[in-house]
Formats: sequence, C-alpha cells, structure tokens
Amino acid sequence: MKRTHAWAWRPLFLASAAALALLGAGNAFAEGGTAVYEGKPVKIGQGAAHTVVRTGADGAVTAIGVAFSENMLDGLPIAAPGASPHFPYALSMPTKGPKTVIDHVMIDWESMGHPPPQVYDVPHFDFHFYVVSRDEVSKVRFNGPADSADPAQQPPAELMPAGYILPPGTAVPRMGVHAINPGSPEFQKQAFAATFIYGYYEKRLTFVEPMASLEFLKSKPSFSAPVPRPARYSKNGLYPSRYRIAYDEAKKVYEVMLEELR
Repeated sequence: MKRTHAWAWRPLFLASAAALALLGAGNAFAEGGTAVYEGKPVKIGQGAAHTVVRTGADGAVTAIGVAFSENMLDGLPIAAPGASPHFPYALSMPTKGPKTVIDHVMIDWESMGHPPPQVYDVPHFDFHFYVVSRDEVSKVRFNGPADSADPAQQPPAELMPAGYILPPGTAVPRMGVHAINPGSPEFQKQAFAATFIYGYYEKRLTFVEPMASLEFLKSKPSFSAPVPRPARYSKNGLYPSRYRIAYDEAKKVYEVMLEELR
C-alpha cells in the first residue's frame, strides 16, 4: 500500500521455465465452457505472476485477477540496510479478450510491511488493481502523507463504501490516498491476514486493493469475502462484490480474484 509508506496515524530472481510455461504468456483458452485470458507473466521471487480475465458462456466478464506460481513466495527480495523495503512489479492486462475497468495491476511486495504499527507491519503483498492508466498514476503527487486529510483529496460520500474512512497519513505518491475499513479484523486486535482497501486521488477512485500477508498465503488458503461497494464509481465499469484468495493444490497456483462483478 505504499512507496515510502509513512502512515502517521495509529500507535528479481529468475522464474523457472516451468513456472513461466504454467503461467502462460498472453494466452486465451477455454475452460469448462468459459474463456480465460492471460496477461504476460512477470518474474517475482523464484516464480511468476500474470493477470487473468475470465468470461462466461455469454462472453460477459465474470472475474478479474492475478494468478501466480507457488514458488513466487520463495526467494523474495530483501532490502539492503537503509534501502526501501518496498518492491513493485507491474503487470499488464491481457491483450486478447474483453477490456475491463482495470487498466493494469501492481503487485507490491512489502518485505517489512508498513504502518500502522501492529496492523500492517508484517511482510505482505498489496495487489493494486488500477482503474487509471500508468501515466495517470505517475502524476499522483503529494507534499506528504498527511495530504490525505486535505479536503481536496477527500472523495464525496457516494464514492466511499459505507463504514470506510480515509484517515490522515495515508497519502502515497504514485498511488493515492488509502481508505480503510476500521471494522476489519486487523483493527480488532486480530492478526492481519487479508483485507480490502480503496484508493483515491483528487477525489476520484484510482485503485481497488486486496492485501494479503505472506504468512496467510503460505497457509495455502481458500478464502472469500464480500467487498463493500460505494453508491457509485468515478469510472463506469464492472466492479467486484466479492474477492477471493485461494491456492490450487493440483496446479500449484495461487489466485487473487475480483468476483461477482456488477
């Protein structure tokens, strides 16, 4: 959830050939009467990740997400002393198949976590699904993390899901300001496993973001949870009502998917 995360609130290793073959390279194929479109794989750790778009028999998009090989969780980079512990990896959407509201995905490996302390300060991944272009993301700038409290950054209520807040100290350059759900388990003194965040810039939605801890992923979960939705979105398109984080034992592949799109 950050570049140089400074939330002020609350006390490239090579992938194996097998992994790259498994994760495709812009492929499209049929799967049980549906179509699956895959983006180009990107090397992360000792594995690789790629974007996925699934459609139903009627051609409508049913899911948007990221798939990655089991060994992506091995050999992850560790920051040198004094260097940033944040490692971003850019994933393009599939070149074939229907276009979606998602422009591109960034997988951000937070090797030492990030603030707030005792919440997200454990090694984890931020899966940023951007609804704006890379060029627009590059223009996201702030004077400092406290800019998230600036009225110019606070989106109108209808763009925020019920129960979400945009606390001070969550403005991150080349990302946006981060809205969180204080009712999530990690804010109720439970260990952080997975959560869902919304991001904005200048009052407009810039990304939706599932997050998952490394420990949770290594438990090989089969997890699904509803996604709180705002009354409306800045950009027209299909958005998730549920997200899923799951491990496929047969394929040795993880998926982080946005589902029940509407």
